[in-house]
Amino acid sequence: MHRVSLPPIGTAKAWREAARGFLAAGVPPEDILWGDHAAAPDLFGGEAAPATKGRTAVPRSFVSMAETAVWHSDPERFARLYAFLWRVKDAPHLMSDRGDADLALLRGMEKNVRRCQHKMKAFVRFREIGDPNAPRRSFAAWFEPTHHTVEPTADFFVRRFSDMDWRILTPDVSAIFENGKLTFQEGHTKPDLPEDAGEQLWITYFQNIFNPARLMVKAMQSEMPKKYWKNMPEAAFIPQMIAEAPARARAMAEAAPTLPPVRMDRVQAQLSAFSSAWDGPMEELPAAIRACTRCPLHCHATQAVPGEGPRDADLMVVGEQPGDQEDLAGRPFVGPAGQMFDRIAGEAGLDREAAFVTNAVKHFKFTARGKRRIHQRPETPEIDQCRWWMNAEVAQVQPKLILAMGATAAQSLTGKGTGILKRRGTIEAGPEGIPVLITLHPSYLLRVPDPRVREEAEAQFRSDLAMAARMMVEAA
Repeated sequence: MHRVSLPPIGTAKAWREAARGFLAAGVPPEDILWGDHAAAPDLFGGEAAPATKGRTAVPRSFVSMAETAVWHSDPERFARLYAFLWRVKDAPHLMSDRGDADLALLRGMEKNVRRCQHKMKAFVRFREIGDPNAPRRSFAAWFEPTHHTVEPTADFFVRRFSDMDWRILTPDVSAIFENGKLTFQEGHTKPDLPEDAGEQLWITYFQNIFNPARLMVKAMQSEMPKKYWKNMPEAAFIPQMIAEAPARARAMAEAAPTLPPVRMDRVQAQLSAFSSAWDGPMEELPAAIRACTRCPLHCHATQAVPGEGPRDADLMVVGEQPGDQEDLAGRPFVGPAGQMFDRIAGEAGLDREAAFVTNAVKHFKFTARGKRRIHQRPETPEIDQCRWWMNAEVAQVQPKLILAMGATAAQSLTGKGTGILKRRGTIEAGPEGIPVLITLHPSYLLRVPDPRVREEAEAQFRSDLAMAARMMVEAA
C-alpha cells in the first residue's frame, strides 16, 4: 500500500508528479492512500511515488480539469482524480461521456473551484498598511475561501496590482507579493487591519449605484453569498438598503417625468399615421378607397376594392385582400373563395346580404407568371397602411360583431395575425372595443389537399359562421 501526503503549497504540481509516477509504474487506485498535509499529517508519512519511467498519454481535457479540480476542498479529490485517470488512460472517450458519474463529480468540483476563484476576485477588500507616501504602497486583505483557491488565483492579483506590495491572508494559504515577487505561506489567523481612508468613499459609491427598483434579494445573495459579507465593508449597509428599497422605489416612480420621451413621441406619431382620420360623407368613402395611393400595391392592381353591404349592418365580414376576379370586378368576395363563403354561410344560416363584407387590404397583391396572376400574402407595412380604410369602414358601419377570416384580417383588427388555427372560434377585442370572432379564410379551405382535413376545416368554418349567426339573432 502506498501512502502519499501532498503539501498545502504547490499541491497541483505535487499531485501531478505523484500521479504520473504511479501511472507509469502501473499502480492501481486501490493501492494508494492519498491525503493532504493539513488534513492528516500523522497518517500519511509522505512516501514518495515511484520514479517516472515513461510518459502515458492522457487527454488534454483531463489535464485541464485536474489542474482546477485538485484545488477543491474535498479530501477525496486526489483519490477521485487518480481513479478516473486510471480509467481514462485506456479509454480517452470517457472525457466526453456525460453519463459517467465519476466525470460528473469531477466536473462539479472543477465548476465549484472556478466559482470560488470568481468570488475571490470580486470580494477581496484591501486595506493600506504601509506609508502611503512610500515608493511602493503596501496593502493587506483577509479572505476566507471555500476551496484552496489562493494559489491558482494569485496571478490575477499580480497582473492587476503589480505596482504595489500586497498580501492576501487566509486560514489556509496566504499570498505575499513584495518588490515584484510572489511567494506563498501557510495560513494565518485573522489580523486586525486598520481602517482605509478610501473606504468611506467606496461605501458612498456602493450606496449610490444601488437601484431599489431592480432589487432581487435571492439573486443578490446567490452572487454575493452572506459568508463573505463580514469581510466586506459595504455589506454592513445591505440590510438597511433592502429594508428601504420599497419606499425608495415608490419615490423614484413618483418623481418620474410625466411627459413621454422623444422616442415615444415618434412611436405615437407613427401609430397615429395608421389610424384613420376619414371624416367625409359616408357615400364618398368608396370613391376615396378606389383613389388610394397610400402604399405601392396600387401601382400594379387594377383598382382598389371597397367593402359593400348595408351601412348599418350588425355584422361586418373581413377577409384578406381582393383576389384576381375581385380586382377585375371591383367587388369583394366574388371569386372562388367568396363563392365558398356564400355556400357555407347559407348552410350555417348566415345571411350575407345582411352583412357588410370587405377586406383588410384593398388592393390585389400578386406575382405575374405568364398570363396568370398568383396571389401573394400582404406584408405588415401594407396591412398597416390599409388600416386607415379598415378603421374608416368600421367607424361608419359601427357593427355589433366583426367576423375576421384569416391571418391578415386578424392582424388588422386585433394586432396579432399568428396562431389562427388555435384562435379560431374565439372572441377578441377589436377596433373601438367591437368584438371580433376569429375564423379561417375560405381560400385556406380551397388549398387543403387532404379531403379528410378539408372536411374537418369546413366543419369548423361552418360552426364559426353559425356562431356569428346566433350572436346576430341574440343582438337583434
